Amino acid sequence: MDKLWAPWRSKYIYMRKHKRCIFCGVKTSNPKNSYIIRKAKHSFSMLNLFPYNNGHVMVAPYRHVKSLELLTDVELADLMKLVNTTKKDLDKKLKPHGYNIGMNIGKVAGAGFAGHVHIHVVPRWEGDNNFMPIVSNTKVISESLDAMHKLLKR
Repeated sequence: MDKLWAPWRSKYIYMRKHKRCIFCGVKTSNPKNSYIIRKAKHSFSMLNLFPYNNGHVMVAPYRHVKSLELLTDVELADLMKLVNTTKKDLDKKLKPHGYNIGMNIGKVAGAGFAGHVHIHVVPRWEGDNNFMPIVSNTKVISESLDAMHKLLKR
């Protein structure tokens, strides 16, 4: 198999090794120094640093909880409202043909950060599945995170 060098992923690997939660501390962080899109009262949205597709956003509560049932009704409503707002923003700016919206709760379910519940909002376009994942086990992301952040923050 050919190798696709991706040294920028080392930050992700090292961060996971230290088990630092990527979501905690966002409430007080500077949106200009991160890929935060929106901040609500109890939740926030941010670009996924290792996206499945262009515009892949994660929506999470500020409070560090591992599952939805641990959120208060107010936090849960705020989280879902922000998922809806995020989808509307992506509709306007990226005009996708569809979405994958969902959660991986627990490590065995595929959660990269199992301790902090979050919802993935992944825009999809007809034809965005090309031969690269099948032939070379490689996903092509055609837009940089900086460009996507600039577009979505407008």
